[in-house]
Amino acid sequence: MSLKVSATNPIPNEDGTKCWWAWAVATFFGAGLGKPGPGTWGSVAAVLLWYAYAAVAHPAPQTLLIALLIGIVLTIALGVPAATIAARESGRHDPGFVVIDEVAGQWIALLFSPPGWLPALIALALFRAFDIVKPPPARQLERLPAGWGIVFDDVAAGLYALGVATLIRHFIRY
Repeated sequence: MSLKVSATNPIPNEDGTKCWWAWAVATFFGAGLGKPGPGTWGSVAAVLLWYAYAAVAHPAPQTLLIALLIGIVLTIALGVPAATIAARESGRHDPGFVVIDEVAGQWIALLFSPPGWLPALIALALFRAFDIVKPPPARQLERLPAGWGIVFDDVAAGLYALGVATLIRHFIRY
């Protein structure tokens, strides 16, 4: 099933449609359509989903970790092809509305975090900072082809944020 092209949906495939599943995943079900700063909206959506799961389900730490790891694997496994398709259909190399990469990176930044608003805010701030600055090799990973480059620079930013968040937790107990 594909979406028809319209004034609100201007980016067509050859047959005048878009690949609906790829756009749903790539925009993280619309979070990437937020303005301004769609990447921040994608990161906030990822944090809110993590926080809601932790607050509602009250999982054991190991269960929260496993759920997060499953989420990370799924966002990368689905995100690479979805980002590739959405980028191709939009005619852009790394379109801002593709935020599944921010979701993967943000969830990586949240690994090992205890549930709570302070760890969530710290992980969010760190991930957004590393995603914007893109220290090596994150910037170089953008050169990977198609969805690989779109997703894996944010995976690297998430790993940087995870490292710093872990150090902060080591020195400041929260």
